[in-house]
Amino acid sequence: MSAPSRQIRAVFDADAITVYQAYSPAIAEPALAAQRFAPPFKRERMTWIKPSFLWMMYRCGWASKPGQERVLAVRIAREGFEWALAHSCGSRPAEGETVAAWKARLAASPVRIQWDPERGPGLERLEHRSIQIGLSGEAVDRYVDQWITAIEDVTDLAVRAGAAARAGRGEEVRRLLPVERAYPLTARLAVFAGASDQARP
Repeated sequence: MSAPSRQIRAVFDADAITVYQAYSPAIAEPALAAQRFAPPFKRERMTWIKPSFLWMMYRCGWASKPGQERVLAVRIAREGFEWALAHSCGSRPAEGETVAAWKARLAASPVRIQWDPERGPGLERLEHRSIQIGLSGEAVDRYVDQWITAIEDVTDLAVRAGAAARAGRGEEVRRLLPVERAYPLTARLAVFAGASDQARP
């Protein structure tokens, strides 16, 4: 059965959800040591978090791209993740929304939502989409100071999965992948996020 076109899939439990980011060692190592992002991480820049491990692998090239050599699994409180969705604006106008109204909403929102094609074990493009969440301003401060509960280095996993993918060992890649499930959203949050056919709490 095909996956819903826009569904948040993630590793999560009753308290937290895991999102992924990739950075240079200069940013990753202080973050791992402090278990929160610290300088030279810049709060002034928009920071993108991704619940999909494979989309992160597509973005960072299995931890091979310059400045993205370290992949971090960041556990954040579900309360914070849902705050981000509730204060978000899509990267394009919603259905029936005027460009002017969308631009006003975009300017007032500290969170940006994008839905990009999900990726398979070989990083091939799939038909359904994966959410990327851009945090700026107040949202970055909340992320760094309140939401993060743990940061784990998963670079070795990325490198092993990438080696298997390049060798054409798709089943091995699937065995290595984190198990991501449909994240339950209220109808209100699904509308904010632009999700379709989302699991309900």
